[in-house]
Amino acid sequence: MLQQPSPDDFVIAMGETHTVEEFCEAAFAHVDLDYRKYVRVDSKFYRPTEVDLLIGDPSKAKNVLGWKPNLSFPDLVKLMVDSDIEYLERSRARR
Repeated sequence: MLQQPSPDDFVIAMGETHTVEEFCEAAFAHVDLDYRKYVRVDSKFYRPTEVDLLIGDPSKAKNVLGWKPNLSFPDLVKLMVDSDIEYLERSRARR
């Protein structure tokens, strides 16, 4: 993106849609936990229905930059969880 001759906007996304529940399930499963034991759902925090589907369209990045995602959704979730665990372990070591 930074090497393009002129500035432009690109969406970097997988082109998939996932629910918060799917994210929680994958994240907690990565550390062998059942998310339903730790996550409470409160309907007062639901987003008002403003769109039927939220999904990033990376087609411009693919066409112009030749970019494509190199991680699956489960792998991205694992990467995020592992990063948080590493951060917590470093924080505890500093105490």
